[in-house]
Amino acid sequence: MKKIIKYGLISLIAVLLIAFGGFYIWSEQTYKPTKQLHALVNEKEWKVQDGFVVIEPKKSNGTGIVLYPGAKVEPEAYAYYSKQLAAKGYTVLIADVAFHFALLDVNKAADAKKLFPQMKQWYIGGHSLGGVAAASYAYKHQDEVEGIIFLGSYPSKSSDFTDIDMPILSLYAEYDGLSTVEKIKENEHLLSKETTMHKIKGGNHAQFGMYGKQKGDKEAKISAIEQQREMATATKQWLDELEKN
Repeated sequence: MKKIIKYGLISLIAVLLIAFGGFYIWSEQTYKPTKQLHALVNEKEWKVQDGFVVIEPKKSNGTGIVLYPGAKVEPEAYAYYSKQLAAKGYTVLIADVAFHFALLDVNKAADAKKLFPQMKQWYIGGHSLGGVAAASYAYKHQDEVEGIIFLGSYPSKSSDFTDIDMPILSLYAEYDGLSTVEKIKENEHLLSKETTMHKIKGGNHAQFGMYGKQKGDKEAKISAIEQQREMATATKQWLDELEKN
């Protein structure tokens, strides 16, 4: 009997190790920033600091933004979008999450606040599954977050903002093959009454970052630069409106 238990435990451990090894290999096969992004953002314009890719403005407006990447996407892929926000005074921290999977590192935003304690207020956002993770953090820390930015994403049912006073910006794309327009609409009831919906005509899922094509996505009808600029413009307008109020 003892031998059976012993061999059973050994077999279980072996299976778990193989499963973890497979997940680790999968998680390391990441989407990397394109050459086009590197042409738009000089590496000197960002710094890697304590688990974040940080893009700071020349003059800070006292507001920080934490972005969670999509699954298996390198944080630098969001540097151009972040650079445009930094040009308006926002300090942007793109999270380098555990195993490139934001749902395993939901509380990463807390590290950002420790890194920049001088910030007066914080917004949080994310792309795809990164948006799900950002919503989860915001739902549990409502007093610490001024608003949420969804990039081709929406909250899970466990993060229902229907009756919560939380400004939300939902940027979604016409040709998103993963977070489709249909899925965005199906989950719109989970968003707060203070939600602004912005549809990017001609855009797709992968162009919420700049990392090339993604399996399962549709072909975009606009360029990555066009989508990135529309994202940034819509985000800045939304933030400006909140500051007025």
